[in-house]
Amino acid sequence: MKKKTTGKVISQKCLAPGIYDLVIETEIAKEAGAGQFVGVYTKDSSALLPRPISICGVSDDKKSIRLVYRVAGKGTAEFSGLKENDEVTLLGVLGNGYDIEALKKISSGGGNGVLLLGGGIGIPPMLELAKELKAAGVKVSSVMGYRDDKTFLLEEFKGFCDTYVASEDGSVGTKGNVLDAVRDKGISFDCICACGPLPMLRAIKEFAGDKPAFISLEERMACGVGACLGCVVKTKDIDHHSHVNNARICTDGPVFAASEVEI
Repeated sequence: MKKKTTGKVISQKCLAPGIYDLVIETEIAKEAGAGQFVGVYTKDSSALLPRPISICGVSDDKKSIRLVYRVAGKGTAEFSGLKENDEVTLLGVLGNGYDIEALKKISSGGGNGVLLLGGGIGIPPMLELAKELKAAGVKVSSVMGYRDDKTFLLEEFKGFCDTYVASEDGSVGTKGNVLDAVRDKGISFDCICACGPLPMLRAIKEFAGDKPAFISLEERMACGVGACLGCVVKTKDIDHHSHVNNARICTDGPVFAASEVEI
């Protein structure tokens, strides 16, 4: 259920230049899962709409969520100044995330498991997915793609799955992108789950071929609740809301089967 609520900052730290790790105590955590996101409001009264940020983690007691985000403008710059016990207004939980049971069923048939691919700020939501899949008994491997050697969250992935890394400048892991690393390491999989920039997701859709692939689309969102139609993606099927071949990323997604969307 989506609702506007007030949370309390538990902690915040800088993980890499421009990348922040924010933990918020909030009732939203009770319903939050991998692939979903929240809207975070700024204190600026002229900014009516919240900033969408993917959920990186949910505490085991379901009392707090973790947001790892990149400072990209005035709103996220303001968030980077939040301190312990500060109050923050949230809208959530938003979006449809990854279907853990469906992924478990797919992976049980092939034996190679689920391959997680994350690029840039698409890496954080993959961490909660790795955690939930491991808890469900699913075999998981992951490849995370970075610009350089600032490999935020990488050590945490190692606690949930076999982990590989790619970097654009070749300073760590395979030089290139996540698919270069998959080919380089000969990683086998039954299914792909991915989040990252659109060119990366396009390449993954083609690379997956006939195997299932589920992608989380990063899109600049406005309302976050499907009313404005500001974040749409072309689809194979007709949307019941707009009656055309598109879907609202904020409500129908952000996670889609790659075969169902045109990107």
